[in-house]
Amino acid sequence: MSGAGSRGEAAPATDPAVHLAGVSVVRDGTALLDDVSLTIGAAERWVVLGPNGSGKTTLLRVVGAALWPTRGVVEILGERLGRVDMRQLRRRIATVSASVTRVLRPTQSALDVVLTGRNGALETWWDEYSAGERAEADRLLRDVGFGGASFDERPFGLLSEGERQQVLLARALMGHPELLLLDEPAAGLDLGARERLVGRLATLAADPAVPPLVLVTHHVEEIPPGATHAALVRRGRIVARGPIESVLASGPISECFGMQVEVHRSEGRWTARAVGPVR
Repeated sequence: MSGAGSRGEAAPATDPAVHLAGVSVVRDGTALLDDVSLTIGAAERWVVLGPNGSGKTTLLRVVGAALWPTRGVVEILGERLGRVDMRQLRRRIATVSASVTRVLRPTQSALDVVLTGRNGALETWWDEYSAGERAEADRLLRDVGFGGASFDERPFGLLSEGERQQVLLARALMGHPELLLLDEPAAGLDLGARERLVGRLATLAADPAVPPLVLVTHHVEEIPPGATHAALVRRGRIVARGPIESVLASGPISECFGMQVEVHRSEGRWTARAVGPVR
């Protein structure tokens, strides 16, 4: 899979993919994000963790050019919000989230769902697709262990939760994005489905052709090997950020989640457990 986008000129590889400076999002007097600054390099794989309601999804929406901040500077793929056509910028970004699942027609086939990612559409009848594009969509499904006529034609709504997440990931890659965002893709998955998804994300993280990647999750167990950086979010503020080994330590994680936590790493995977009273 090529990480190069086909929608205009990408930012130079030496430039950051994302740069936020003093970004706040305020709604009804409440700061969902409060003075957030973050820079994501062109070859980096980031993980964003934090408690429920901490602002992780709001941050991802700003990074994906889906939400205009109340104040601050946002630069994405070399473009500054306020000086760029947001619709064109969004076409260079792919997002995997539950919100995407909700807007896709469940009777579409798995292959058609992947094809819609080519141009960010919701239905295949909006565009025409070449035989090469259909072959690419099938290859992306096979890359995650699916594909073939029997799977390609299965209705999206009849797939298991794990299968749907894999199809959505293939759909995101179909558009050759320049920035890949994943909002809790393992939420609701059983152990087997989670491990298959983490394995696929590890493969993508190791591929230099895959664009910068940002994964939002609640659980360190869902972080794939190959993640390079992490940010911890609490009450709308980033409380720690940087190389993943320094951020995913017991001290920063305990501060972020408001309880005493021990964090361990083994063979590229992380685990965490509370060691004090849980309130």
